[in-house]
Amino acid sequence: MKTRKIFILLMGIILVLGLTACGAAEQPDTTLETETVTATEESKETSDTSEEPTSESEDMQTEIEDSSVQTETGSDVLVAYFSATGTTKGVAEKIASIEGADVYEITAAEPYSDADLNWNDSNSRTTKEQNDKSVRPEIGSEKLDLTGYTKIYIGYPIWWGEEPRIMDTFVEGYDFGNIKMIPFCTSGGSGIGSSGKNLAENAGSGNWIEGDRLNGNISEEELKSWIEGLE
Repeated sequence: MKTRKIFILLMGIILVLGLTACGAAEQPDTTLETETVTATEESKETSDTSEEPTSESEDMQTEIEDSSVQTETGSDVLVAYFSATGTTKGVAEKIASIEGADVYEITAAEPYSDADLNWNDSNSRTTKEQNDKSVRPEIGSEKLDLTGYTKIYIGYPIWWGEEPRIMDTFVEGYDFGNIKMIPFCTSGGSGIGSSGKNLAENAGSGNWIEGDRLNGNISEEELKSWIEGLE
């Protein structure tokens, strides 16, 4: 009888151990799954973050774009010009290259069309403007800061023997102080005439010297010689 009780007890122990082992085998191992999910989520977060530009990178891009349009060189010389057909612009850029100067283009708020520039038409815009000394066409260019400039070249075409009225608008809009002002013009044959004197009177400021007519095809060597003769 005693031997039978011991046998039953052993069988009970074996049964309990067997059930425990089965329970352990059926329990899922979530460690690997949890690590996989965590790694996937971290990877996704990293990927999402890398696709979003930081404010620093955006600021840097803005600075690059702003610097691409910056035209000031820190020079104390400025070349300001108005050019309806591009001839005066070409001469102005050559002067700026020689002088290492800043460049400022005077543009009309209402651009001049080919019809406007027809000097054979008594009703064209430029004909009417040049026949009325009180006309002041509006300038479309941004306002200039003249701080630091000691010398300014003023370029323009000659229209009907005089400066375009938009040049009067320009000089009347600034106080040139004691800045050295050098007018120059381009034309098909007319000289600078009284245009430089007119600009000086309308400006009422600046140290104006006598200007000159420059050929649209003038070479840099000729320009250098002219500039040196101004000193």
